[in-house]
Amino acid sequence: MIERRAHLRSVRRLLREFRVCAILGARQVGKTTLADHVARAWRGPVLRVLADRARRGTRFLVLGSAAPDLLRQSSETLAGRIAYVRLPPFRTSEVGMERRDRLWVRGGFPRSFLAATEPASVRWRQEFITTFLERDMPQLGVGIASATMRSFWSMLAHYHGQRVNWSELGRSFGVTDKTVRRYLEALESTFVVRLLKPWHANVKKRQVKAPKVYLNDTGLLHALLEIPSLRALQGHPKVGASWEGFALGEVVQRLGVRWEECSYWATHQGAELDLLVRHGQRRLGFEFKRTSAPGITPSMRSALQDLGLDRLLVIHAGSGSYPLAPRVRAASLADLETEVSRLAR
Repeated sequence: MIERRAHLRSVRRLLREFRVCAILGARQVGKTTLADHVARAWRGPVLRVLADRARRGTRFLVLGSAAPDLLRQSSETLAGRIAYVRLPPFRTSEVGMERRDRLWVRGGFPRSFLAATEPASVRWRQEFITTFLERDMPQLGVGIASATMRSFWSMLAHYHGQRVNWSELGRSFGVTDKTVRRYLEALESTFVVRLLKPWHANVKKRQVKAPKVYLNDTGLLHALLEIPSLRALQGHPKVGASWEGFALGEVVQRLGVRWEECSYWATHQGAELDLLVRHGQRRLGFEFKRTSAPGITPSMRSALQDLGLDRLLVIHAGSGSYPLAPRVRAASLADLETEVSRLAR
């Protein structure tokens, strides 16, 4: 079993500050296992009335496979008494850098990652998708036919890492823009899809306003694209987008920032930054290049100047890390932990 120590520390810290802590994440991502570890020290039923009792030592854990607004069961809320921990699939900090490619291909859902064979991992992910669409989404109140949502989710896999064009998606799927937004919102609320919002800087350039779409787990992405192995992935047209999404998730986890602090930036003149992190007073930029020898580009220089970046890291798939220009550094994914530590200096 792989211990999720960072998330365990987060839950324990929040339980010292709040009476109720909710662990949110996609189904089968490991919420119950994490709660079992916490329960060795904290126990109690999950009811609002009990949260208001005078016993100050009592703490409560809530587990959910949907965003807080979708989990709401009544008009009553726990505002001011509850904190949320979002549990993502495994990251390399938990499974080890030596198993990075396995994590990239299989994704970070425990049963997929730990499956005895590659075909067994693929079967688990295929069954997960079926069960998720046919049973879990209806139980969460999502009234969209499973066959319809499967087709839409599969189509989204081909848009992974791209800007969302609501009209184009609607035409491709034969529905209205409003319907596309509703489908996408349902997948985002259940933690299987993420929209990365654009950042609008105060510059004299026309800036892109559409979000980018990413599937939250590369294993599910590969299952929907019918990519069964690393060898097949390396020859697939979506290999670059898949690696970008994987590396982006690694950076956000290593930095320990909230997704609300993350965005991307692009102008209609062609300048773009894959990830902008606004953390406190600092602005950090990240580019993701699936190459072994990245260089600095005019787009990066534009982002440095227009966004006022403190640092810009170019995350690449090769080995070694080195400076590219003032405030710009190339960093291999393998060196990410060390490079993130450098950013804090």
